[in-house]
Amino acid sequence: MSESRNYETEAIVIKKTKLGEADRILTFYTPNFGKLEAVAKGVRRPKSKMAGHLELLTYSHIRLARGRNLDTIIGSQTIDSFMPLKNDLWLTSQGLYTAELVNQFTSAHLANPNLFKLFTETLGQLPLTNSTELTLRYFELHLLDMVGYRPQLQECVACHAELKPVVNSFSPGAGGILCPECELRQPASFAISVDALKVLRLFQRSEFAVVGRLKIGPGLSQELKYDLASFIRYILEREVKSAAWLDALRDEIGQASQG
Repeated sequence: MSESRNYETEAIVIKKTKLGEADRILTFYTPNFGKLEAVAKGVRRPKSKMAGHLELLTYSHIRLARGRNLDTIIGSQTIDSFMPLKNDLWLTSQGLYTAELVNQFTSAHLANPNLFKLFTETLGQLPLTNSTELTLRYFELHLLDMVGYRPQLQECVACHAELKPVVNSFSPGAGGILCPECELRQPASFAISVDALKVLRLFQRSEFAVVGRLKIGPGLSQELKYDLASFIRYILEREVKSAAWLDALRDEIGQASQG
């Protein structure tokens, strides 16, 4: 039996690229088809009926027609526009950061329903939480787990001894934490505090709700950001572009609050 020419799916727009004068190539993340690319014809025209349903970080139900090279979007209807996220530049930048990570860490047509659920939950939670930074750390840690890069936080990745409550080291190259003895043989590692390791372990074994109950200081928050950013950068072998934008905005907000 031949494959149906048309199909439909839930999807979140994670990237868009101009094509010709009026079209776009959109990259979606979907629960059952993984990452997809498709053409949205005429979507850049002012009278396009689909344009509002196909914006970045919009969760929609889309219908597609299979094509030889790229499929074509033939219908779309918004499920959740995540407007509280989009109405705030800081939250939007954080949402775009999560979308870039999903794009960078996933392959086309490889379904991962749990990652789709994590992604939608994160976009919904960012405007509701008192700590968007912790929400991002939870997202990063669980994304890494779901795509096969779960860091080892329970024992030394070199000697497999149980980690003691002392300052240990994080080694992106080794894939997790090193004890003080093994750290000496891994120069490309950096110190991780007892509290930072506790938070990462808590996140690794907990549901999303734990983020809202946790309160930490700015120093520990910065350490956690550095730990996971270093690991992500090592795996991708490049910088995450939207991370630099986030850092610049973070500095601006900090300066404004001091002014």
